[in-house]
Amino acid sequence: MKLPISAFIICQNEEQFLGGCIESLAEFSEIVIVDSGSTDGTVGLVQSYIDKGWPITLFHEAWHGYAGQKQFALEQCSQPWCFNIDSDERLDAPLRKLLPELIAGPEEIVGWRVARRPYLIGYGYTPENVLERKNLRLIRKGRGGYDLGQAVHEGIVPDGRVEKAKSGSLLHYRPLIIDEQILKENKYSTLKADQQVAAGRTARFSGLVFSPPLYFLRLYFKNGLWRCGASGFIEAMTGAVYAFLTQAKIYQRQALKRRPNIDDAKQR
Repeated sequence: MKLPISAFIICQNEEQFLGGCIESLAEFSEIVIVDSGSTDGTVGLVQSYIDKGWPITLFHEAWHGYAGQKQFALEQCSQPWCFNIDSDERLDAPLRKLLPELIAGPEEIVGWRVARRPYLIGYGYTPENVLERKNLRLIRKGRGGYDLGQAVHEGIVPDGRVEKAKSGSLLHYRPLIIDEQILKENKYSTLKADQQVAAGRTARFSGLVFSPPLYFLRLYFKNGLWRCGASGFIEAMTGAVYAFLTQAKIYQRQALKRRPNIDDAKQR
């Protein structure tokens, strides 16, 4: 029997990853996919699953930003429960097994936080005892939505009690080489810095100095990436790069307002 859950996915040019995501949702009653203008074979891939009888509804929607796009997708869901999953994520077997128990929980529980395990080049998926912060992914219909002011790292804002799933994980399969990963960290740090500046965040020298190493230490030691050898070290270091870029961009955006660039060589 299908579970009364709608999975919702936003995508653009995800032909390489989306099939694995869809396959892991076989027990779901509905899969909502919102495409924002793919130019590869993503739409054709989705249509092939529809032709096979998969309960997929495909929408074409212009890009509204991460939070806005996910909010649109969430609003298209029709089942009592809604599950947010990215194109490059898959439900592992323990999580699929646990889902019936989660949605059968007490009425006062409106959502569940779920762990995520990334795939590291040279290692594979991180083990279950490497802890990553659990994020709210499973929500009762009408009991949560996205904060449209969040430009990046958007999440569902719940209206009620949320608990953590005791087992199971989302497997994040996007093995980017460091050249590509740094480009991603640069893009996300720009979005984060602009969001922080818009919110009135003031850059401090202490943030430039301490934020990157603290970010690394949290990922490497507290979260346990040290268990993954050199691959885990690289993952933690790229996190530190993201933290540094974010702080540096906040500082420079504000510094340019205080002192615009002027070529004053002649004065000197």
